[in-house]
Amino acid sequence: MPRNQSEAIVLRAQKLGDQDKLVVLFSPIHGLIEGVAKGAMKSRHRFGCSLEPMSHVKVFYYEKENNRYVTVGNCDLIEDYIDLQSDPDILFTFALFTELVEVSRPSGENDELLFRLLRETLRAFKGGGRPDALTAYFEAWYLRISGFLPDFRACKGCGADGSGGNWLSPQRDGMLCGRCAELRRDPIPEGLQEFLIWTRKNPPPWAEQGPPVDEERMRGIRRALETLIVYHLERVPRALNYLKLADNGEG
Repeated sequence: MPRNQSEAIVLRAQKLGDQDKLVVLFSPIHGLIEGVAKGAMKSRHRFGCSLEPMSHVKVFYYEKENNRYVTVGNCDLIEDYIDLQSDPDILFTFALFTELVEVSRPSGENDELLFRLLRETLRAFKGGGRPDALTAYFEAWYLRISGFLPDFRACKGCGADGSGGNWLSPQRDGMLCGRCAELRRDPIPEGLQEFLIWTRKNPPPWAEQGPPVDEERMRGIRRALETLIVYHLERVPRALNYLKLADNGEG
């Protein structure tokens, strides 16, 4: 029997040679797991659809000394999200989630929090939740878990309260009021603070359980959250480029 086992979410899987697959999984116990699923291309009944991206599985694997990759012996499928990914916007949203999880290289105490966030957000997508609200929910909590979510209650320059006419300042880790902001590039969107408070108190919203934010305000909230993500990652995630094109009607 395989030495290790864990609940996990499949982030990526690709063909490796004629018979195997190279997979990246995310476990709440062990963080990122990179492995080779022997015979996954040759014997489909052994793994079925359990190695499809975003599949929630129980994985059994062996570790080899001085080897970066584990050997995946088997995966028991818990839940899959294949049908959802026929929608290109959802497909690229899931690709964004994968990029964010991978680039953060989760390890230690935040593994379980980030894993639960991803798992419950996927379930809410399947439960008919609004894609824009769920994406913003994931982004807000990703920033919070990573320690990158600022406090928007007061100006970082003078301490004025956060009411009216304020501007996002990733460099100052927060916002600046109209008096303190030199570069007025990214206004603080209406409803941002209320949405962030709502995410603290509620799980990812399923159908008819969404936050009190309409689609237009949600677009502004997502722009602000994604500006913070890009600043801290020091690059634009590839999937985010596609989603921005789609939002602008260019996809």
